[in-house]
Amino acid sequence: MLKHKPSHLEDELCFAVYSTQKLYNRFYSIVLKRYGLTYVQYTTMLVLWEKQRPMMVKELGERLKLDSGTLTPLLNRLEKQGWVVRNRNFEDGRCVMVELTPKALSLEHDVKHHIQDCVLPIEMTESEYRECVNVLYEISDKLEFINEHLLGKEE
Repeated sequence: MLKHKPSHLEDELCFAVYSTQKLYNRFYSIVLKRYGLTYVQYTTMLVLWEKQRPMMVKELGERLKLDSGTLTPLLNRLEKQGWVVRNRNFEDGRCVMVELTPKALSLEHDVKHHIQDCVLPIEMTESEYRECVNVLYEISDKLEFINEHLLGKEE
């Protein structure tokens, strides 16, 4: 078990994650500019492309870990740009469904391949990539558990 002793900033995992996240945000803002998408809009499109069916706004928010205060303006912009349409569910009028437009469906391949081409210089093998993603999700899961525990102590 790691016994963490704060020392130099560069030794902190939190700073490594923070600085990498800033660089990823910058990378995606440059790469996605030609499509008029932000990183969060892109991740929203990834979920919708993955499902290939209309999704409830609530389900989309849960998958992206976004609250309605963040998701609603994001979907407003995507709808205005012609990427998605929202409709009320016929069976339950309170439920709003999000659906891909023909534009979104036709650009899926292009967007994904453009990003893949831009990521190639990172030069990671498939197994290195998978390992990195898995480690980050493990840390995320542990932090989520710790945060819930800490919040419980505050109440």
